[in-house]
Amino acid sequence: MTFAADETKRITMFGAQWCGDCRRSKSLLDGMGVDYDYVDLEAVEDGADRALAISGRTNIPVIVFPDDTHVVEPSDADLRAKLEELSAAR
Repeated sequence: MTFAADETKRITMFGAQWCGDCRRSKSLLDGMGVDYDYVDLEAVEDGADRALAISGRTNIPVIVFPDDTHVVEPSDADLRAKLEELSAAR
């Protein structure tokens, strides 16, 4: 699955290595071959502020999609369904 046709409209995941939900979602994205940007909240100075501004919450991961929607702490089933929805809309 590739969603990178328009570089300004990429999937972006905000997360941290210590976060189990982040590792799980990252593993699912990688396993499905999804091309996405990863913002490591421990390495990117304003990453946490950006994630908070998007979601209004401090929970992670925050995953932003090309259709300007986002999810916070998604289950694998919810994340997979959203990716399939985006793929079908192309």
